[in-house]
Parts: sequence; structure tokens; C-alpha cells
Amino acid sequence: MGRVSGRSCIVTGAARGIGRAIGEALLDEGADVCFADINGDLVAEVAEANARRVHGNGAKVTHAQVDVADREQVRAMIGHAVDVFGKLDVKFNNAGVNRPMNFLDVTEDNWHFIMDINGLGCLIGMQEAAQQFIRQGTSGKIINTASIASRQGFDNVAPYCASKWAVVSLTQSGARDLAKHDITVTGFAPGVVATEMWEEVDKDLMQIGAAEKPGQAMQEFSAEILKGRVATPEDITGTTTFLASRESDYMTGQIVMIDGGMTLI
Repeated sequence: MGRVSGRSCIVTGAARGIGRAIGEALLDEGADVCFADINGDLVAEVAEANARRVHGNGAKVTHAQVDVADREQVRAMIGHAVDVFGKLDVKFNNAGVNRPMNFLDVTEDNWHFIMDINGLGCLIGMQEAAQQFIRQGTSGKIINTASIASRQGFDNVAPYCASKWAVVSLTQSGARDLAKHDITVTGFAPGVVATEMWEEVDKDLMQIGAAEKPGQAMQEFSAEILKGRVATPEDITGTTTFLASRESDYMTGQIVMIDGGMTLI
């Protein structure tokens, strides 16, 4: 029996990186998981691969294509998961994007692209998950992905930092409002994690002149990590599975830093 046996979970941004690792770790500990992502083809492949991987252990796997900033698509995703699993217990609002620009070059399009997905998408995901828990008449858990960028601003990712500060605020606001329904809202804040998203950010930083060669940005960002290395997605999942489990039932409104000691506050 795993820590999340019998729990039904949705993870957005689950076609790759941290989101995929979160979903796979939940499956390994007995949860039913809906892998959701805007990339429908890729998330279908991920779900199918995991369905084969856990075949025989009783866990159910499904997938959904979703734009987290589109409320109707989020409702459809939740409805699909409930149809397959019979209920929803845990909702991970993990989908996120970044597109670095130097501070004075940030455009309205850049701002809205990042804030709509990272900020508005988190709000919609929280609201729609909470409505499902209330309809069910059950408790529930909402878990949001923040970042070290939610604790300090960086010069060439200002909209991303603002969006992750928004995630922290939404986590606290949601925790206060939803406690009366026995719904907890928590989050976690990774530091530098070796994922496909960081590879894209690395290229973007070179394009805007913030780095001269591949890997330079990651090296500079991670120079003061007390653990002495960047994280892998698997470094994150022990905490995320804990947050999804009954072991964290007395936690709400909190953001857990998982950055290897990069930010001490």
C-alpha cells in the first residue's frame, strides 16, 4: 500500500519534466492519475506508456488535452477524470511556461502569455477542482507549483517571477477560503531543475544576450546551491507525493521550498 493508494489525481503540465515525474510517482504509490497537458499527442503517449508500466497493480491511468487558461477545457478535463475514476481527490496545478526577456524589453504579449497560463491557469484550476470537491461532498487537496522565482525577482524573467508570486498568493487565498469545505491548498517551490523547460530557457537566455554559451545560465544560477548540484524531477516527487497524501492533511496555505538550499528565507 502506497501513501496515495486509492486517491484519484490530476496533474497538469504532465507530458514532460516535473509534471510527468509527479504523475509517475503517484502511480508508483497506488494513485489513479490523469496526465493532462496542452500537447495532446505527447501526453497521450506518456499516459499509454505508464498504463503499460503499472499494468496489474490496480492503478488507473488516463489523459486529457487541456489549455489551463480555458475554463471550459479545465471543466472537461475534470469531468473526464471523474468519469474514469469515479471521483477527484487531488488536483496538481503544475502547468507553467517561461519566456525570458530583458526587463526593459518585456512586452504586453510576453506578460499575458506567461501570466495567463501560470497565474490565471492556476486560479481556474483551483476553482474548478474546489467546485468538484464540493459537489462530491468530500475533502480535497489542491497543490500548486511555485518556484524560487516566487521568493525573489530576477532581471530577465520578470513576468515569470510575478506569475509565481501570484501562485503563492493564490495558494494562501484559496487556503483561507476553502478551509470551511475541508479542502487544503498547498504548493511547492523548485529551484533549478534539469528538465526540457530549462533547456528552452537556456536557449532563450542566450538569444537575449544573458548568456554566452549553452549551460552557462544553469551553472551560474546553481552556483550557490548548498546541495552542490541542480535538481532532477525525481528530487521533487518525494515532497509532491507527501503533499498529495493523508500525511499532509494538517497542512494548508504553505509553500514547501525544494531548491537544495538555494534560497534561505
